[in-house]
Amino acid sequence: MKKRIDVIAGEESFNNLSCFNELEEMNKTVRAYKETIIASVKRVDVQARLISLIELLKRHSCKQLGVSYMCKNTIANKLEVSYKTVQRLMKKLEVLGMIRQIPMKRKTDMLQTSNVVLIVPIEEMTDKTTSKESEKCPTIKTTTNSLKQKSNNKRNDVPISQNKVVKSFSKANFIAHWVPERFSDLTSCYYTEAQTIQELWKVVQQCNRVVNYATSQRAFTPQQELAIGIRAFKEFVMKIKRNKKIQNKFGYFNGIVNRLMDILYFDDNFLKEFR
Repeated sequence: MKKRIDVIAGEESFNNLSCFNELEEMNKTVRAYKETIIASVKRVDVQARLISLIELLKRHSCKQLGVSYMCKNTIANKLEVSYKTVQRLMKKLEVLGMIRQIPMKRKTDMLQTSNVVLIVPIEEMTDKTTSKESEKCPTIKTTTNSLKQKSNNKRNDVPISQNKVVKSFSKANFIAHWVPERFSDLTSCYYTEAQTIQELWKVVQQCNRVVNYATSQRAFTPQQELAIGIRAFKEFVMKIKRNKKIQNKFGYFNGIVNRLMDILYFDDNFLKEFR
């Protein structure tokens, strides 16, 4: 028998379902989950798909932190897998306690629509797995102690934790120091390439025109420039989520930033916020 669906899809519901206060909190949770997947899932191909899925859900959970309302068909297309595979991967992440699916209904006709997927905060996931692990899977543990090297290892052996650091360091994709941390944290939820993130920030800087060539004064201060860049990127992501076809992402982003700067240059309320 199907359960009654009480939650109506809408921005207010999505805001209420959000469990994270800050973007970095969600990023840390997803990073921890990816390490848990590597430690607890044996098959490498399943590992890769689970990590791709939770990374995709994270990138599409920026407006309401931790809340993704992509339908499974869209997810299947983005991951280039079948609908059934997405269902199995979702179920696996639910079993691991990393996500939760909430059935939703449309406000217009009150019929069922796509489920909302919540990324569960690490504290809730830890409490859940601690109570169940003794019953279901006592041999699979992902606590810090289980990942430490045993004390009787040989002196020449490289510790497990050190191995992981070396591997992750060698594959690290560093973002240039001149990109503001808040901007890189936001954009890294959607793009993984440092070069792409840097080019997006260059667009913001180039749009901030010089208004006094004698003093090199620009239209906006660095703080205002950052605020506009973040606002523009959120609008940019929402356009992509609406399946808008964009051939040149940098050109399209440039248009959004230019439009915002033209509007906000004469907005006294915005300018007063940073005085």
